[in-house]
Parts: sequence; C-alpha cells; structure tokens
Amino acid sequence: MKVRGGNECCIPLNARSNGSYKRSSDGQNVKRYFCKVCKTTYSAATLSPLKWQKKRHLNHPLMELLSYNVSLSSAAKILRVNPKTVAKKLVFLGSVCRHMNQNEIKNYSKINVIQIDELQTIEHTKLKPLAVAIAVAKKERKILGFQVSSMPATGHLAKLSRKKYGYRPDHRLEGMTQLMDDLAQLLNPNISILSDKCPFYKGVVKKHFPLASYAQYLGKKGCVFGQGELKSAKYDPIFTINHTLAMMRANISRLIRKTWNTTKKVSRLIDHISIYVWMHNTQKTPLFAA
Repeated sequence: MKVRGGNECCIPLNARSNGSYKRSSDGQNVKRYFCKVCKTTYSAATLSPLKWQKKRHLNHPLMELLSYNVSLSSAAKILRVNPKTVAKKLVFLGSVCRHMNQNEIKNYSKINVIQIDELQTIEHTKLKPLAVAIAVAKKERKILGFQVSSMPATGHLAKLSRKKYGYRPDHRLEGMTQLMDDLAQLLNPNISILSDKCPFYKGVVKKHFPLASYAQYLGKKGCVFGQGELKSAKYDPIFTINHTLAMMRANISRLIRKTWNTTKKVSRLIDHISIYVWMHNTQKTPLFAA
C-alpha cells in the first residue's frame, strides 16, 4: 500500500482502513484511511493532481488526440465537450506531462549518442517566428528535452516584420544554452553529440560538454513529404533528429507549415509539445531498457 496523506505522519504504517466513497466524476470506489497519529482521514486521491476534476476520464483520450494531428476545436467535437474544457485541460495536461518528462529522463542516463537541432514555427503570424531547440537520443529515439525561443523574421519578411511589430530579439542561443545546461546535469559528459552546421551550436556544446565527441554535418536538401526535415539524400548522418522533427510536424496540428491552426500563445505551444513528448517517448518509440 503506497497511499500517503497530506501530513508527514500519514504513512501506511500509521494508517487503518476507514471505509470508502464513490467518486461522482467517474463512479469509482475510493478507499479512505485514518491516521492514528494526527487523527485525520485521507484517501488514495488526496494528493492526486487529478483531485476535483469532473471529467478525468477524458484526459488520456485528449492526450492521444493532441498527439495525432487533431486540433483543439476538433478534439472538443470528438469528445463532445465545450472547447473551453479542452483549453483548460491542455494547460493541466501540459503541466503534468512536463513533470512526468522530467522524472522519465532520469532513466536515460546511459544514453551515449544524442542529436540536436531546431524546428521553426510561428506565433500567430509568419512575421513572428519561433525556434524549438530539441535533443533526441540517436539509438533510442527518445526526445530528451526542448526549449522554445523567439527569433526575428528572415528573408523577404524581415522588413515587413520590423515595420509592423518592431525589433524582435533573437533568443535561439539562450534556448539552446538552456537545453544543453539541462542535459549536462543528467547525461554522461563523454557522450557523442551530432548536429548540422549551425554556427553557434559548437560553442554551446563545448561549454556544457567539454569532454564530449562533437561532429557537425552539412544539411542536405529537404524532401517535400518531410516538409524540410527529412532529407532527399540516401544517407543522412542525423536522420534520427530529422525524422523526429518530421513526426512532430505531422502529429502536432499547430506545427504543420500550411495551416490556419497556429499558436496564439507561446505557453500553449510549450504545453502541447510537452504532451507530445510524453506520448512520443512512451507510445511512439521502442521501450527503453534503463
């Protein structure tokens, strides 16, 4: 019995059974316990993050829909709930998945080869681009972490972006630095790291992994079906990261390039990607032998 109450003394050793109650949200019988030390009662759901939720049975179906190219409005229609319910659950599930991802990555300490790259998307308009820095384990195909950063528009949109929204700072270096800092606390310092020839990657990698073996490869021409991530060359030395980014574009509705389903708030993009990372690592990739 692993049930624990709200107080430090509310442990199985000090508890005795105290009946049960039927939970109105899903009809399940939940056992109650009595602490013989502090004389309080608690249940198996006292410390659960799902406490007070009325539609908890929709959490996992919604996570699956959001990880298989279904938009928020379409998910609301499929689940027959108000779109506001889906919007609120996106925030809640994003928070829960971020916590689970942080706990899960502790099992990946034996990984010895990773690949890093960035995926570009937009915030409401193409004049406000975003960069998503991502690290993936080469053999295990697990997403180890990500960071979302703002960046200025480039090409023919740069002048129009500055005219309409003013100067937009480039935080890609800070985002990749934060990602490498998080990974440096968990992974072996002697790992191998692969990436494309982005000019600022080398300095960030050498700063956080000075003992790592680092190699950069010239990017190839992208395939149409991969929307730029998958390469047309027969052999791609950083295939794992490019394939993972292509999967994200195919399965996260707001990341598809040609779509009206765009991100309005960066925080919601982070929530959506956090949900996908959990589903990707637990359902879309092979089991990992820790």
